[in-house]
Amino acid sequence: MEQYKVIGIGDNVVDKYVHQGMMYPGGNALNFCAYATMCGMKSAYIGKFGSDHVARYIQKVMDDLRIEHSHCRIYEGENGYARVTLEDGDRVFLGSNKGGIAKEKAWDFTKSDLNYIKQFSVIHTSLNSYIEQDLVALQESNVPISYDFSVRWNDEYLEQVCRYVDISFLSCSHLTEDERKEEMLKAQKFGSKIVVGTVGEEGSCALYNDQWLYQPAFLTETVDTMGAGDSYITAFIVELIRSSEDGKIDFGKEEDMLPRIQASMEQGAGFATRICRINGAFGYGTPLV
Repeated sequence: MEQYKVIGIGDNVVDKYVHQGMMYPGGNALNFCAYATMCGMKSAYIGKFGSDHVARYIQKVMDDLRIEHSHCRIYEGENGYARVTLEDGDRVFLGSNKGGIAKEKAWDFTKSDLNYIKQFSVIHTSLNSYIEQDLVALQESNVPISYDFSVRWNDEYLEQVCRYVDISFLSCSHLTEDERKEEMLKAQKFGSKIVVGTVGEEGSCALYNDQWLYQPAFLTETVDTMGAGDSYITAFIVELIRSSEDGKIDFGKEEDMLPRIQASMEQGAGFATRICRINGAFGYGTPLV
């Protein structure tokens, strides 16, 4: 029986849908855990919570999804949230509290945390997690690290992060094809072994050992694009783990990795279409109070 497990380390929020009067749990690292569970893989989460009703609701949802969260931090203060509306099914962000209490507190990973993390097949985190200075500690766990840059990076940031990150995801819909390739090549040069650029309805491309792969998007009727990128990332990672020997991504021979990466891209594209058919990142909405 499959025992592979992944861990998301980083942000959690609620997305407050002002047009619906509802809020939905989300955040890149938390979404990763929820989607991994939906893909049939066990997941755990380490994050920073406030002490308000938002934090308590997210923790209840994690319990419902059986996402392990025993190593989380809880602080007095406001949990992270974003205000959102939809226009023709596309998410539009209206503002946020920038992670709430999470942005004010250091990670300070303990020996217990790092020993715990070593049991997982992949660590996933992102630029929204205030974790850049802690990547060196996470790298010492010898667990591959996946990182979502979203649409916000520059050369200095890529160089700072990619030296510690094995798999980089860049949201590239705002770039031309030449610009996208240039940015992905930078991420590879700075140390990432696999670089994936997502391009929305135009699909995705991947770079491994200077070899390029392309995957078209699977078009579907869209209800809500929230979580589309995170769901692609998760299904990609899950498939890459399942196609690896003993659940360990060893980034081996090119002739072995290229078909595995292509299959992972296909899984990512398919799962993202499924998520675009539900409200919120992964459902579990509750009325705003």
